[in-house]
Amino acid sequence: MTQQKTPPTVIIGAGASGFFAAIQRKKTAPNQDIIILEKSSNVLEKVLLSGGGRCNVTHACYDPQTLCSYYPRGNKALRSVFERFDCQDTLKWFEKHGVKLKTEADGRIFPVSNQAQDIKNCLLSTAKKLGIKIWTNYPITSIKNVDHTFVINSQKHSPLLAQQLILATGSNRSGYKLAQDCGLKLIPPIPSLFSFKTDDTQLQSRQGLSVQHSSITLNLAPKQPSNGPILITHWGLSGPAIITLSAWQAQTLYKHRYQAMCKINWLVKYPQETILKTLLTNKDIHKNKRCTSLSPFKEIPLRLWEYFCQKINLDPSQTWQTLQKKQLYKLLDILTQQQLSITGKGPFKEEFVTCGGVDQKAINFKTMASKHNPNLFVIGELLDCDGVTGGFNFQQAWATGWIAGNAAYL
Repeated sequence: MTQQKTPPTVIIGAGASGFFAAIQRKKTAPNQDIIILEKSSNVLEKVLLSGGGRCNVTHACYDPQTLCSYYPRGNKALRSVFERFDCQDTLKWFEKHGVKLKTEADGRIFPVSNQAQDIKNCLLSTAKKLGIKIWTNYPITSIKNVDHTFVINSQKHSPLLAQQLILATGSNRSGYKLAQDCGLKLIPPIPSLFSFKTDDTQLQSRQGLSVQHSSITLNLAPKQPSNGPILITHWGLSGPAIITLSAWQAQTLYKHRYQAMCKINWLVKYPQETILKTLLTNKDIHKNKRCTSLSPFKEIPLRLWEYFCQKINLDPSQTWQTLQKKQLYKLLDILTQQQLSITGKGPFKEEFVTCGGVDQKAINFKTMASKHNPNLFVIGELLDCDGVTGGFNFQQAWATGWIAGNAAYL
């Protein structure tokens, strides 16, 4: 009698978490068929887009508790995940597989080559060497669980049977539908990691300028400041401080239809006394120079300084020696607590992330399996877990993929 072959482990989604899960599963069960299904013709697309084409692989944060603090959603649930596979493990894994990594001053970690293609090539070549099957152009219409076996239906292909199923679709509608087909509860997805629109045309005309050490706070609870670089765009504000704040305030901003007031401290490194002293020093040293002709702070580009002078209605011809005390305090005020109206959200970042997805309560984070079906796993951005910008969402993808790959046993 011919022995019936055991159905394979199927991973739906050919992204970072999907490939990592497939590779780890094949290493733990080399005799089992592992198949990655991808609806599009390309794999690992977000890997190529991340970090401006460099791929921000992870972040130099090696304490699991501290690492969890960078995740607005999932910080408690991910603790057990990062205790088993942390950022150091990510570094070791890629370097073991031939990709040298470097840590930049802000903690972000990239390939030494600055080429995201190296990460894609590494994952692809590793998967192919292990004999993992990668089937692209494989759109799935539905998933059914029949007699403890998953039946994966597609308009283009015959039904595919799977013993274990790992959902790694990322944050998209088709992935959410498949999760619901499997009986998983969804937290409605909304945008995270986005920029802010403003109606300040004078500021927008300074697009491309940035200030490296700033702080921004919204008038919406919780009023927690976000520190870091701020970039001025043709629609408003972007940069790490803005993107981070959007992640922490994603739900609140959504409820308020992305309408809010913000307060910006453009010189957060300095106490107000130091800033005022610098302004007074310039008043003495540059008496006959026009106020708009030089920026007294090396952090503030001249064109942005001119904008601040315009905002407090300084005459373009006014000299430093004619500045009145009231005008000096107005400059101090706009430099340290400028009020701006936020009128909407800007475009998603290229490697966009959503807030929402499969409910954390439905998943056992020790295995990444559904609490109601031990052969069903959910990993990566399909989960209602998301981090701030800086490599944290990739770290979640690697870690949850690794755990699911280890746990998806027969």
